Amino acid sequence: MIDILEWLSATAPAAALRRSGTLYMFVNAAHILAIGLLIGAILPLDLKLAGFFRKLPVEVVAPFLSRSAGVGLAAAILTGFCLFSVRAVEYAANPAFLAKLGLIAFGLLNVLVVHAGQGWRTATTVGILRPAIRVSAALSAATWVAALVAGRWIGFL
Repeated sequence: MIDILEWLSATAPAAALRRSGTLYMFVNAAHILAIGLLIGAILPLDLKLAGFFRKLPVEVVAPFLSRSAGVGLAAAILTGFCLFSVRAVEYAANPAFLAKLGLIAFGLLNVLVVHAGQGWRTATTVGILRPAIRVSAALSAATWVAALVAGRWIGFL
């Protein structure tokens, strides 16, 4: 595993990010923007699915916010991988980074379970929120906020 991480850190994109503070700054800013889009879309969606904002029609906002969160997640993964490559061996040993990866994996699993279930289809077609989707939404909000905190924690370890 160390060999793969060392190879990743030696790739041309990783070397370019290490050499250019400007390039690193732009990739880092893109990562922050992507996280902002992810959290900015997922928290209102989760709060709506959990039962808040009752006058807002879930069947209207849920598909849009879900897609927006997906775009933010994809961009965050792409830019995060670029940032990871700069110091892959060091990050792979960082407990906060490992916690962040675990939380992201759990968050993705939750998304897959919710989107595959009847509760999501019912919410997005007729606007009825079943109890299971409310619980999943609360769990989702806590998971993504925890992943954000773990990501900030990386730099402090």
